Amino acid sequence: MVTNIRVGAVQAEPVWLDLEGSVNKTISLIESAAADGVQVLGFPEVWIPGYPWSMWTSSVIENTHIIHEYMANSMPRDSDEMRRIQAAVKKAGMFVVLGYSERDGGSLYMGQSFISPDGEIAHHRRKIKPTHVERTIWGEGQAESLKCVVPSLFGKIGGLNCWEHLQPLLRYYEYSQGVQIHVASWPAEFEMPDPKKIAWLYHETGEASYRASQFMAMEGQCFVLVASQILTEKNLEKNNLVGNPVTKTPGGGFSMIFGPDGKPLCEPLGDGDEGILKANINLRDIDYPKAFIDPVGHCKETPKSRNCLLGFVRRVFELNSKSVEPIGESDKGHACYNDGEIGKPGYILPSDTVLDKRGCLMDMSSLAKFS
Repeated sequence: MVTNIRVGAVQAEPVWLDLEGSVNKTISLIESAAADGVQVLGFPEVWIPGYPWSMWTSSVIENTHIIHEYMANSMPRDSDEMRRIQAAVKKAGMFVVLGYSERDGGSLYMGQSFISPDGEIAHHRRKIKPTHVERTIWGEGQAESLKCVVPSLFGKIGGLNCWEHLQPLLRYYEYSQGVQIHVASWPAEFEMPDPKKIAWLYHETGEASYRASQFMAMEGQCFVLVASQILTEKNLEKNNLVGNPVTKTPGGGFSMIFGPDGKPLCEPLGDGDEGILKANINLRDIDYPKAFIDPVGHCKETPKSRNCLLGFVRRVFELNSKSVEPIGESDKGHACYNDGEIGKPGYILPSDTVLDKRGCLMDMSSLAKFS
C-alpha cells in the first residue's frame, strides 16, 4: 500500500441539468487532477447534474418542470456515461469518489460510486436518508449502503453525503471500517442570508458544513477531502432561483482538505471560485492523533457503543425492509428477510449478529443478498 499520496477535492459549478455536459466536465477535472499528480479525488454530492437548490426555496409544484429535466439528466450507474467516466479514471490511474443523482428505473437516489484505478466500481452506495425536502426527489439508500469504506492501493477510502456527516452512528460505523481518507461530498452551501428576508438556520450554511467536515477529521482521525459545488448568477434562472435571498452568487463553495487532527492542509478557494484543492499526505501521520484517541479502539466505551451500533445497523436494515419477519433461513442458519418485493432476494441479518473488537460487524456479507 502506498503511504505518501497526493489527494484532491473538487470545488466547481456543475453543468446544470445537462448529463452530457456534466460527464464532459467530470472527465476534464479528472484529467486536470491527474496532470498534477492527484491519486485520490473527491467530487461533490450529486455533482451530476447538480444539486437542485430550488427545492428549498420553492414548492414542489413550482419545481415540476425542473424535476422533469432533472430526472432526464440523472445518470444510471450502468450506462455509457458512467463507462466514459470509468475509462477516464482508469487512464488517470487514480481513485475517484463520484457523487451523482443516480437513476434506477423511475426512481432517483443520491449515489456515490467508488471507482478504483482499474476503472472498476469497487463499491456503490446511496445516501441512507435524504434530508428533509430532498425526499421529494430522491429515494432512501438500502442497508448495503452502510458500507462506506473500501480498501485500495491508496489506503482505506470512505465517503458520505452532506448531512450524513451529522449522523453520529453512521460516522462511528465508518470509523469502525478503518477509514483513512474520507471524501465529504456536499452541495453548494451559502452564508447566512438576511434575517429580515428569510428565517434560516446556521446549520445550513457553508461555514457549518465546513466545521462538520473538520470535526469528522478530528473525531475519526482520518484525512478528509471536502468537495463542494458553487453557483454563479448566470445559472440562477435555469435553477429557478432568481430573486431568492439564500443562494448568493457567486458562492456556495467551501472545499478543503483536513489532516487527521483537523488541521487544514491547503489554502481555500474563494466561495465562488472553481478549482481542485490539493495536498500531499502521509497515511502514517494518522498514528499521531490515534495515539491520543481512537473512538473505535482504545478510547471506545464497551459494551455500550457496541450495543448502540448494532441497534443502529438493525434499525436501518428494518427501515429498508417492508417485512422484518424472517421468511426463511440461509444455508448458514441465518434469518432471511424479504426486501418487500416478492420473488426477489432478501437480506441476511443473523439474529446472533456480533461485532468484532473494533465494533464492526464480523462479516459484512451478513448484509449481502441471499438467493
